[in-house]
Amino acid sequence: MAILLYQKTITLRKEVFMNTKVLIEAIGYTGSALVLVSFLMVSVVKLRIVNTIGSVIFTIYAFIIHSYPTAIMNLCLVMINIYYLVKMSNTSQNAREYDLVKVSPDDSMLQYTIERQKDDVEKYFPGTTDMVSDTNTAFIVCYKGAPVGVFAGTKDENGCVDILIDYCVPEYRDFSIGKFLYANLQAEGISSVTFSGPDTYHQEYLSKNNFTKSGDRYLKVL
Repeated sequence: MAILLYQKTITLRKEVFMNTKVLIEAIGYTGSALVLVSFLMVSVVKLRIVNTIGSVIFTIYAFIIHSYPTAIMNLCLVMINIYYLVKMSNTSQNAREYDLVKVSPDDSMLQYTIERQKDDVEKYFPGTTDMVSDTNTAFIVCYKGAPVGVFAGTKDENGCVDILIDYCVPEYRDFSIGKFLYANLQAEGISSVTFSGPDTYHQEYLSKNNFTKSGDRYLKVL
């Protein structure tokens, strides 16, 4: 009887050990996968956020298996990521980093930027890339002289612009361009903006920039 009980205890301990080992390995694989996936992301902000999460998980794994050099390396990665995330957050809030350039709807740089990003623009604003020249109001948002966002729409006599395109390149898709843009449009004689296009991929952006839905369109008073 005692031998049988001992054997059951040993078996149970082995099962617990195996389950614990599997759990620990799962933690390690999860951390590694997140770090790897982060490098596939276009947005630098998302890359650093996901990389930080992966590094934290892998740090825990490294401490569990007593791999202290690996743990220290990943802790350093976490601190580096946090440093740059804070720096990017401060930069995003600084409107002076961007420049708003008013252009004509048929401006060559505007057309070039839209054409260069055509597939992505069409994803967010289907069927609009060939209609920009029909609008009467357009702006390019630049960062250090490079175009990173475009805005085009039709302005009525009351200063309300019906937005056709309000697009920013993936690398700067952290809502900072939108905040900068709408903080400066009033100085350009625009009192309000509306958007009535598809919102499948645009809803979060509209919400972050305080648009309110009214019927089948979104409205923002400046």
